Amino acid sequence: MNHKVLVTGVAGFIGNEIALKLAARGDFIVGIDNLNSYYDVSLKRARLARLPSSVQFIEMDLADGAALRNLFVSQKFDMVLNLAAQAGVRYSLENPQTYIDSNVTGFLNVLECCRYFPVQHLVYASSSSVYGENDSVPFSTNDRVDNPLSLYAATKKMNELMASTYRHLFGIRSTGLRFFTVYGPWGRPDMAPMLFAKAINAGKPISVFNNGDMRRDFTFVEDIVEGTIRVLDWDGGDGSQHVFNIGRGEPIPLLRFIEILEDALGKKAIKNMMPMQPGDVPVTWADTKALEIAVNYRPQITLEEGVRRFAEWYKKYYQS
Repeated sequence: MNHKVLVTGVAGFIGNEIALKLAARGDFIVGIDNLNSYYDVSLKRARLARLPSSVQFIEMDLADGAALRNLFVSQKFDMVLNLAAQAGVRYSLENPQTYIDSNVTGFLNVLECCRYFPVQHLVYASSSSVYGENDSVPFSTNDRVDNPLSLYAATKKMNELMASTYRHLFGIRSTGLRFFTVYGPWGRPDMAPMLFAKAINAGKPISVFNNGDMRRDFTFVEDIVEGTIRVLDWDGGDGSQHVFNIGRGEPIPLLRFIEILEDALGKKAIKNMMPMQPGDVPVTWADTKALEIAVNYRPQITLEEGVRRFAEWYKKYYQS
């Protein structure tokens, strides 16, 4: 059975890939995005150009509650996939209000619309950043997450609390996904893979924070898309509000990631070793057992394969 699905953040990295996949299987997709200038808008427009004509795109800001409400009235969605958010840990140090407007007010508007115009399932993006400096690895959704290290992380934790409250008060069925270091073709230019690739190609130094003593649970976007769609389709088990980790479940040393990227690009990096940045953590590592049990989620793409695909896309998009 095909569904009418609202995808917020459809011009973003993950939202765009998921909209493509959902449209390809026959779902009717309405995608919204505010096309803000946090990073190169031309990349966002290029992502939108990949979407088939069957996808309806509307430029809209989630903070505009009246416009969102009108959209829900006219479209009568079956499901909502909320991926729109102001991303980035370091940017939140400079522009805190943007995170409240997008990640808190915007998400409240989504919840209110789901309250008054009920949908079968709301799936929303949380983040591995909610774990802060978690001493227990791998990170489990049973761990305490009440010590965020950035405003971005705090807003994502707030989303989880808001969703839980709306489930309790109004019966809104929702599932949060804590994404772990997503990378791949069409990725965000503010994230390490793109920053590294750009600098390496230009023969410029890359900033390696915490003097390289960092590990990240790099997860290829194709695996994220597959897992997210499985959750969207999931019957919900006991029907309660859920939060899952979604990552590869394999922390990789940052210096190893750089080596693999060097091989894929055919160039060596000039490394500028830097101290830890405020809001960053030394390791991320997803315990995904709960997601595997719920929807049979098993990442398929190795880091070597994923970086190869990313590098091929990067060279084609930026150097052709």
